[in-house]
Amino acid sequence: MSPDLSTRRNVWETEKVKPAIQKLPERRQTFNTDSGVEVDRLYLPEDSDYMSRLGFPGEYPFTRGIHPTMYRNRFWTMRQYAGFGTAEESNQRYRYLIANGTTGLSVAFDLPTQMGYDSDHPMAEGEVGKVGVAIDTLADMEALFDGIRLQDVTTSMTINSTAAILLCMYVGVAKKQGAELQSISGTIQNDILKEYVARGTHIYPPQASMRLVTDVFEWCSNHLPRWNTISISGYHIREAGATAVQELAFTLANAIAYVQAAVDRGLDVDRFGGQLSFFFNAHNNFFEEIAKFRAARRIWAKIMKERFGARNEETMKLRFHAQTGGSTLTAQQIDNNVVRVTLQALAAILGGCQSLHTNSRDEALALPTEESVRLALRTQQVIAYESGVADTVDPLGGSYFVESLTDEIEKKAWEYIEKVDKLGGAVRAIEQQFYQKHIAESAYEYQMAIEKREKIFVGVNQFKIQEERQPEILWIDESIRDKQVQRLNAIRARRDRGPLEREIVHLMEAAKGSGNVLPSILRCVEAYATVGEISNALRSVWGEYES
Repeated sequence: MSPDLSTRRNVWETEKVKPAIQKLPERRQTFNTDSGVEVDRLYLPEDSDYMSRLGFPGEYPFTRGIHPTMYRNRFWTMRQYAGFGTAEESNQRYRYLIANGTTGLSVAFDLPTQMGYDSDHPMAEGEVGKVGVAIDTLADMEALFDGIRLQDVTTSMTINSTAAILLCMYVGVAKKQGAELQSISGTIQNDILKEYVARGTHIYPPQASMRLVTDVFEWCSNHLPRWNTISISGYHIREAGATAVQELAFTLANAIAYVQAAVDRGLDVDRFGGQLSFFFNAHNNFFEEIAKFRAARRIWAKIMKERFGARNEETMKLRFHAQTGGSTLTAQQIDNNVVRVTLQALAAILGGCQSLHTNSRDEALALPTEESVRLALRTQQVIAYESGVADTVDPLGGSYFVESLTDEIEKKAWEYIEKVDKLGGAVRAIEQQFYQKHIAESAYEYQMAIEKREKIFVGVNQFKIQEERQPEILWIDESIRDKQVQRLNAIRARRDRGPLEREIVHLMEAAKGSGNVLPSILRCVEAYATVGEISNALRSVWGEYES
């Protein structure tokens, strides 16, 4: 800050601010973001090197966006995360979303599918089709995308431990449709490290899981060049209680581990790096979220260039999907959630997301109804077509507050990343409960702030009302499991057991060796092996992880 401006600020604080506070005190002694970054009363221009910190959109360090024109040529992909019950029911929801203007599909799988259990397994009791669609075999995947040309859509699949299996099923459907594999595009989450930290849907020990992730990187770089091989997720870390800074730092530390594993395998960072993507949460603290997304791009560009020696700028770009914060939704006064989601979506867009899911107002109660899903999608469409925020690149770039906050979040994130490095990297840090400890502490502090009413949640701890009617919600019928098991048994009855059993044996042999297991998984899938059978073959070799 120039001496003249500093002097003028001191005069302003003495002559204007002090009398104003004496007349009417400020609401709090200090103001902070949810990550604890202190928010000053006023921000002024700082002397800085613009090109090294910001640069132009589409150029290193990508603070202002990864594309030169951002949304002026094409809006972000509007996805609505969906999946429930049987494949046929979810297919109807996808068709409904496409008819209402969604520009990308996003598949939710039920817990048995995520954990590598078939629908008739005892562990699947009460969970089939509940939080996502039930997928047991390639036949289910064929039904899921019936009438939807995979070559014409981009699909995101939120699946981790069984990601390689579900990817192979998607490929199996694409092949049956006659699609060019070089052309199909989408994303597989495939982020196993955050499962040990935040969600718990892991199967195998970390090292075996990391091998599977790297196998996907390698196989896709040769066969699916337009496919994002991983969506490194901060979303679930944030939902577990992390702050915005922790979400960013732990996500990027995990990303470093994935890239290092691939490099150690002998893969060229400039070959697979452009197929990496990220998945972040958008919460209520509007400017902190925008600054988080901008800082994320800058940190990742530096990591890829300086740490891993990337030469191709496409490799240095952080591409990310955002989802509005599920944990911020309230069961009380659910229409308030529409306002929350709108603010969060706007923050993601102003932060430069490539893809966005907007939560539905009733998701604190159940899976969303069609009406709620449509309203959530319309929220994105109104922002895109009516608000004008997509007409210029990085509209808040140059805001004294946003730039200062971007710098501060970057600084604090680097501090966490350096601590993870000192512990030996993300896998070792997770094994030592470093992430888990810090997330638990942040979650506790956040909840205490709500209970003490230091943080206000409208309709929850203030502005409460007596609600007169219960909103309509989507119920998943318990008969879903019976239908799914009947289909599963029918598929088992008509399979050719000889080739199937041979492919399962080949998969186990591949898992014992050091080669890529994706070709074996694909052959098992095309023989109509179940998710459980393939997962069990790998369990028999790699074992299961017990935390």
